[in-house]
Amino acid sequence: MSAPPSTAMVLAAGLGTRMRPLTDDRPKALVEVAGRPLIGHMLDRLSQAGATTAVVNLHYFADRLEAYLAVRQAPAIRLSDERAQLLETGGGLKKARPLLGEAPIWAANIDSVWVEGAHPALPALAAAWDPARMDACLLLAPLARTLGYDGKGDFFLADDGRLSHRGDAAGAPFAYIGVQIIKPQAVDDGPEGPFSLFEVWMRMIERGRLYGVVMDGFWMHVGDPEALIAAEAKLAEGE
Repeated sequence: MSAPPSTAMVLAAGLGTRMRPLTDDRPKALVEVAGRPLIGHMLDRLSQAGATTAVVNLHYFADRLEAYLAVRQAPAIRLSDERAQLLETGGGLKKARPLLGEAPIWAANIDSVWVEGAHPALPALAAAWDPARMDACLLLAPLARTLGYDGKGDFFLADDGRLSHRGDAAGAPFAYIGVQIIKPQAVDDGPEGPFSLFEVWMRMIERGRLYGVVMDGFWMHVGDPEALIAAEAKLAEGE
């Protein structure tokens, strides 16, 4: 077992169009769930899991997000400015590479919140991480323990933890919840400009180096105002 990554990349530059009208005057990262901005939930989780530095990318309402981050105490915040061009997940990671270092990192979306099960999700992911076998390890949830996710599942999970994508199958048992440990070098040969980490994952699958861990908690994807209301109800139920 390796030590948990000390650096995180938090992907917060998106336009949040499905969250309108709540994103008419703020980035999605600053939409509040249970009294805290979405990005606050994720940064707290990452800090508790061992991240001491978080690189956050900025685009939509960048000044508002920058002001919020300026007063956070932990983890230490570094900014990757995408005001000029929105770069998607892979492109955002590649632009931030000078800030990320060479050790494995956490990479996280900001629209995921969850109620922990018996084993906290991020420590479980860190415990499973094995850089000798893996280029990335994704945190997954069974479809029955999700809220706000309207897909048919993302991945199949082999007995050894390797992942295969749903592809043309009618469905798959597990959804990616938006948090992973990944080697930052994985994006180095990506194109200039916008591209998705999905393309990077598909190459890892071909090499047998994309793995997954199933959380035993309950995951909420906060993608629109209705999902936000449902997430707040579920979080209140878990208290």
